[in-house]
Amino acid sequence: MAGRPAPEVLASAKTIAVVGASRDPRKAGGSVPEGLQRRGFRIIPINPFADELFGERVYRTLADVPEKVDLVDVFRPAPDAPEIARQAVAIGAKGLWLQLDIRSEEARRIAEAAGLDYVEDECTAVVASLYRIKKETAA
Repeated sequence: MAGRPAPEVLASAKTIAVVGASRDPRKAGGSVPEGLQRRGFRIIPINPFADELFGERVYRTLADVPEKVDLVDVFRPAPDAPEIARQAVAIGAKGLWLQLDIRSEEARRIAEAAGLDYVEDECTAVVASLYRIKKETAA
């Protein structure tokens, strides 16, 4: 089953939970979410070792997030992806996105079986830039 193209998946998201959000701005898990935030996306960082990132409260797990999440953006190794996919399904996320160089057949099966949009091995920042995806922010 072919899902929606990556630009459509990203453009339809407003709130993005970032699993593996990093305190290190030199890592993709630090720079990419910050760039998405500058484009108007609501970023919810998921990291068991931080309290605040990108000016936002950090949650330990997806299950701890008290609001609706459109997209789960994954900056974790591929072996972690199936469990993250199960958590994304459990919280009712609309999509699962594995960043560049992350692929998981099992995560794909879990996400697609639950009707989630699924993107793997692509960078949200690159897609946002190439397709000029920005969210309108209320003035």
